[in-house]
Amino acid sequence: MIDAGLPELLLVLLALLVLVAAVIDIRTFTISNRLNLAVALLAPLYWWSMSLPLWPDVAIQLGVAGAVFALLAIAFYTGMMGGGDVKLAAALALWFSPASTVRFLVFMSIAGGVLTLVILLVHRAREKPGRPEIPYGVAIAIGALIILTQRFLNQFA
Repeated sequence: MIDAGLPELLLVLLALLVLVAAVIDIRTFTISNRLNLAVALLAPLYWWSMSLPLWPDVAIQLGVAGAVFALLAIAFYTGMMGGGDVKLAAALALWFSPASTVRFLVFMSIAGGVLTLVILLVHRAREKPGRPEIPYGVAIAIGALIILTQRFLNQFA
């Protein structure tokens, strides 16, 4: 028998991991492969806790995560995102439904745009030379946390 509180516990753990990723990205401008792997490897436990059928649901989760990885790999190739950012976003897609993944990407993009503008303004105001680094893990965390909080807030609707 599956514990009724296990999915919520796993989602809280996911939120904590996402927050850790954002803090580390702010400090070091990197997101470790270990952290991304932890997010990805906890997803099957979450699927099990939700009694998600292997076919077609788990297959869809894997396909959507693969599509997110491929899409964001283009952003990596063009220098718009770091590799850790791409892996974290794809790992998070393993946790969200396809519709929630699209919303996650939209929120992440909006947060990333605002974050980039703020950092550019600060960079220019301080008259620093060169191109500023953007801790995009913060935008990923904001997008993910919006999706995670919607799960809890929408239960009253």
